[in-house]
Amino acid sequence: MGWLRYLLGDRAPSGFPGTLERGEDVLGSAAVSGGGWLVVTQLGLWIPDGEGARRVGWHLVAKAAWGDGVFTLTEAEEVRAAGEAVLLVDREPVKFTLEVPERVPLLVRQRVDGSIRSRYHKDLAPGGAWFVWRKVPGRDGAVLQVRADPGTDVDLVIEIAREAAGKMAKPEN
Repeated sequence: MGWLRYLLGDRAPSGFPGTLERGEDVLGSAAVSGGGWLVVTQLGLWIPDGEGARRVGWHLVAKAAWGDGVFTLTEAEEVRAAGEAVLLVDREPVKFTLEVPERVPLLVRQRVDGSIRSRYHKDLAPGGAWFVWRKVPGRDGAVLQVRADPGTDVDLVIEIAREAAGKMAKPEN
C-alpha cells in the first residue's frame, strides 16, 4: 500500500513519527542507521528526536555537511533579539549515518542556500560577525540574523545588528 500513498501525494516514509503541517510536502527522505528518518520538506529538515522527530527550519540550519556516509547538522539557536534582528549561536553538531542518502544532502544544500538572501562578514576589533538576511519558511519576508565570531564583543554586535536592521531595506524575496 506504500505505493498508493505515494501516488496520492503522501511521500512521508512509512513509520515517520513527525506531524507535517497542512500543505507541508515531503521532498525527500533517508533512513538513519539506528532508527529514524531525515525528512526534507519546504519548511525544514525533520530529524530524529528521542522517540519522535522535530523540524529544524531552513533559517536555523547553520551548517550541513555530507561525507563518508555521515550527514552532520549544526543547528543555530536564536538567543537574543536585537531590534528586528536576532543573535544566533551554534548548537553542537549532530551526526546521522545514512546508508542510502537518496537526494537528502543535495536537497538540504539547495534549501539552505535558497534561504539566504544576502550575507556579509564585518571585521571588528577584535573578532567579527556574520550578518545574514534569510527567508523564514512559511512566513513572508526575511529576518536579519547575526552570528558573532568567537572572542567578539556580543553587545557591540547586537548594537550594530539593531541599527542595521532598522536602516537597511530588506532584500526582495
